[in-house]
Amino acid sequence: MLKKWLAFGAVSGLLAVALGALAAHALREKFHLEADRLAVFETGARYQMYHSLAIIAVAIFSNFSEQKKLLRISAALFAAGIILFSCSLYFLGTRSLFGMEEARWIGAVTPFGGISFMAGWGILAWAALKK
Repeated sequence: MLKKWLAFGAVSGLLAVALGALAAHALREKFHLEADRLAVFETGARYQMYHSLAIIAVAIFSNFSEQKKLLRISAALFAAGIILFSCSLYFLGTRSLFGMEEARWIGAVTPFGGISFMAGWGILAWAALKK
């Protein structure tokens, strides 16, 4: 479990930094994205970084825990949250740049990502407390 999730968390963290830099420079300066759209995009990058670090912590914790199955579930829920929550926010923040302003339906996906994040944290707590 360690290698796969450690690699996923590291690559996801790298992408979070890259997307944060994209937001701070290209989206703001070159494409003049509106402040509210930029904030949505930056929220996606911030939550991606938080949960990339959580995946790395879970991978490391799995070396010291007998609850490997619960930890795999927690890491998978964090990954699902990154995909559903952060990626939907990236799209919502930049949809005007692609002429897809009418594609607001993608916002319905975002709460499922948030639920995945919360479930991942709950499972991680359960794994930590289980004997």
